[in-house]
Amino acid sequence: MSFEKNEKNKTAPLDAVSRVPAPEPAPKGEPDKESLSLNDDRRVKVLSPGAMVTKRFFRNRIAVVGLAVLIFMFLFSFLGGLISPYRQDQSFYTTETQEKVYAGAVENKEFRFTSADGQNFRAVLQAQMKLALKQNKTTFAYNDVNYTVERLGEDFYAVSVSGGAEVGIAYYDIVTSSTENELPYAVRRAALLAYTNEEKTFTVGENTYEIDDAGVVHLAGAEVASIGRYVVNPVMDDVFLTREYRERLIHAIENGEASFTFEGSEGAETHYVSYRPDADTYEILRETSVQVYDRYSAPSKAHWLGTDGNGMDMLTRLMYGGRVSLIIGFIVELISTVIGVILGGIAGYFGRWVDMVIMRIVDIFYCIPSMPIIIILGAAMDAMHVSSQMRMLYLMLILGFLGWPGVARMIRGQILSLREQEFMIATEACGVRVHHRIFKHLVPNVIPQLIVSCTMGLGSTILIESTLSFLGLGVKYPFASWGNIISDVTDTHVLTNYGFIWIPAGVLLLLTVLAFNLVGDGLRDAFDPKMKR
Repeated sequence: MSFEKNEKNKTAPLDAVSRVPAPEPAPKGEPDKESLSLNDDRRVKVLSPGAMVTKRFFRNRIAVVGLAVLIFMFLFSFLGGLISPYRQDQSFYTTETQEKVYAGAVENKEFRFTSADGQNFRAVLQAQMKLALKQNKTTFAYNDVNYTVERLGEDFYAVSVSGGAEVGIAYYDIVTSSTENELPYAVRRAALLAYTNEEKTFTVGENTYEIDDAGVVHLAGAEVASIGRYVVNPVMDDVFLTREYRERLIHAIENGEASFTFEGSEGAETHYVSYRPDADTYEILRETSVQVYDRYSAPSKAHWLGTDGNGMDMLTRLMYGGRVSLIIGFIVELISTVIGVILGGIAGYFGRWVDMVIMRIVDIFYCIPSMPIIIILGAAMDAMHVSSQMRMLYLMLILGFLGWPGVARMIRGQILSLREQEFMIATEACGVRVHHRIFKHLVPNVIPQLIVSCTMGLGSTILIESTLSFLGLGVKYPFASWGNIISDVTDTHVLTNYGFIWIPAGVLLLLTVLAFNLVGDGLRDAFDPKMKR
């Protein structure tokens, strides 16, 4: 049996190097078995460093999930805003019927005074007259002058000098002229006297006046005045109350009607009479159709996530808000990274006093209370009425300028360990310029750590921006951000009854920050597998 095996080996072709029988060629159309049996070590030899990092990253399922979430957020924010049929500052309205105060009425319960022609019915005489009536007296004296109070009708009195001329009249009923000119004293007195005594006509000089049941005074068929106990005034200056409307209103008040219908220029309208005991007045309410914000409307076909307190589409606001938050996060990290790489690279390469000066500056920035400074600057921008666009620019500059110390310290530590390597000695021997050594040879070697740092920092930056916007110190209307969307929840009523206002923004913010952290962890493990636990 061994002899047969040896004979078989003799006939088999041998590999020239290993003296191992060469593998039989694969049939046409089938892959080479040797290529399929490559172990991990042989595969690594043909992969670039970038390919290896990518392969290790995609083996991390949690990091891949984070990457998928980030891709969705970018598509949702940047592409969603383009396909949305609404603008981020577009408000929607709805028609509602509201009871608005149309007019006010009050019953006159105080004396009104009119001086006779050529007389001065002064306030002190008015007070003496009211005191005399309270004491049931018909006379009073002032400055050695005796006055007589004559009762002409119910709540209607005339005051005159004893045995002399009439000073003036006091009355409760209100006489309103129908023209711009005030009624003469004689006409006013005679009209009140006739109205008090329920007379239909009165004569002054050669003119005969008529008074109808509503207290309207006519002269030759023309309306000259109206008499009534109630003062009726419109709430708005541009509203004119006709005599017919006043009469109908007073009739409703005197008869205790809760509402009345009036045929006006716009058709039949129902008005409601509401008595306010605290002010002893009547409010007349009218149902009016008004355009109001479609506030806190529930999700529907038109608005998939409902509307906010300003009647704006929530889904559109979330799309534009994500765009703003992501842009601010990336620009802030870009500013911080550029400053940190430059200063950290210089400090790490030159060392000595340069390193000491830059690191002391870093220490100073670490001691600066960032949040109070940002709050103060935000309040200052409010006081200066800075526009929304400039406010966003200033916010990015401030956050970027305050966030570079951490990047600088990380870059400096990495370069301190790399500057003594053989490849750096070779660049120095070849006469490569200093800035080329730093930014073309040292900095590229710390890019993996820099990418991880920036990825982790993006989530923190978005959280800071959202916090400032929630406090009213960040992004302002009309621009949206996830932070100021959540800030619309100003009371417990909205918090408990309108969850669709703040829950989606909170969830998107949570998922975005978590996704950045997961991707950062995945990149860290991919760049340095030794750190993987």
